[in-house]
Amino acid sequence: MIITRTPFRVSFLGGGTDLPAVYREIGGAVLSTTIDKYMYVAVNKRFEETIRVAYTKTEIVKHPQELDHDIVREALGMVGIEKQIEIVTIADVPAGTGLGSSSSLAVGLLNALHNYLGEEVLPERLAREACELEIGKLGHHIGKQDQYAAAYGGLNFIRFLPDEEVEVEPLGLSRDLLEEFFARIRLFYTGLRRRSDEVLQEQSKTASLSMDQYRKLKDLAHAGKDALLRGDLALFGELLHEGWLIKRSLSRKISNRTINELYELGRKEGALGGKVLGAGGGGFILFFCASQEHATALSRRFRARRIRELEIAYEPWGSTVIYRS
Repeated sequence: MIITRTPFRVSFLGGGTDLPAVYREIGGAVLSTTIDKYMYVAVNKRFEETIRVAYTKTEIVKHPQELDHDIVREALGMVGIEKQIEIVTIADVPAGTGLGSSSSLAVGLLNALHNYLGEEVLPERLAREACELEIGKLGHHIGKQDQYAAAYGGLNFIRFLPDEEVEVEPLGLSRDLLEEFFARIRLFYTGLRRRSDEVLQEQSKTASLSMDQYRKLKDLAHAGKDALLRGDLALFGELLHEGWLIKRSLSRKISNRTINELYELGRKEGALGGKVLGAGGGGFILFFCASQEHATALSRRFRARRIRELEIAYEPWGSTVIYRS
């Protein structure tokens, strides 16, 4: 049996520039981190000749092609497994909430299957194969940032080049700065869930009309990286706010009345900036506060309104095998 643990991610700046329609034209850049919320994948040899997959429902089939679960189906085909296997997936946070869960599943599953076959795979290959699975084989209208974040782990500046190359640069912040940085972050659940594919499909179709905005988003990712390396957290918060204003102008599906009201409430309560995580339209909303005290006060205000908070911490590692027998 192999069990992998793959982190979810929080993307701060540059989201959308990792879409093929954008980075093939102007290049892309994203600043993101992995957090202590995970996708777990267990893989074991099955006594019967069939394939069993357990997630929110259970499937038992004779051939991979018969599976409804598209990521599992394609992953089995990529590694050449056709029978006698059992796969179980468990997530800390449900899909459709903006934390990159589908890509964490793709990365974690591929990692588990390769190790099940006796192959240890480096993060670059895991990320590349997960992109091939989700974007190439399944045709999902998504970007590349989630796969690379999940495979590598940590706080990274990720560049997407027009020739399809991807460069991952870890940001080596001091322990004190990293702790202060995370202490100022708050995540709250909007109460809304959505399919990122639907939002990003519209963005991809209209990307050619919005290249100036995407250039600004890419520039903000570079500026955010520089701000963090200098320890200028106040500037980082302002850059988040600027990025959100640009992002929500790209599509009517990115924000809505509920999200706008929550964002304005957060700003009134002391947040320097923030954004809806993932493609937008629902899921979690992030705020970055002026100080730890402001962040604590923000949590208190939102809890008083019965808005659910997700407490997070830094996760330095990407997809990892945590059990093998």
